[in-house]
Amino acid sequence: MALLDEILEHNARFVADRERPLTRQPARKIALFTCMDTRLVEFLEPAMGIRRGDAKVIKNAGNTLIDPAGGVIRSLVVAIFALGCDEVCVVGHRDCGMAQVDEAALRETMLGRGVPLEALDALRPSLREWLGAFRDPHGNVLNVVRQIRANPLIPGDVPVHGLLFDPVAGRLDLVDAGYAVTAR
Repeated sequence: MALLDEILEHNARFVADRERPLTRQPARKIALFTCMDTRLVEFLEPAMGIRRGDAKVIKNAGNTLIDPAGGVIRSLVVAIFALGCDEVCVVGHRDCGMAQVDEAALRETMLGRGVPLEALDALRPSLREWLGAFRDPHGNVLNVVRQIRANPLIPGDVPVHGLLFDPVAGRLDLVDAGYAVTAR
């Protein structure tokens, strides 16, 4: 059976056993911006005491913010202004793959899979920077928190917190509490 067939078969069982639908507005009024790492699925939210329907969860590779008017900010604007989120948590994690990107190896793999050299050369300033690769997950969380706070589309009364998650132990470490910044 093909993977897509398995997904559709599982979905049919899921729909038959489904619980009541939730509203679009998150019950806890919080937006989480985190990494797409599979180790966080069904692990990060429970570690934070967050259940389905409690939060708006935005994910990308490395929880990086590359474009100050791009998809992450757009999603946060919708979460805040259209869906009632009052706080934002940027949650990075230890052992993040984006902190270990080997640009040369990735470039070769992409070329080997048929990505045109011209497409890679067009990425500015470089493939590594276009990806949003970084060396330090803790520093990345601080950087992203600062970028979100400084964005003119995000209101200053919305606390933006930074946390670092351990995907092995399940521990959250506070990197930056946003309450002190919004209290000014």
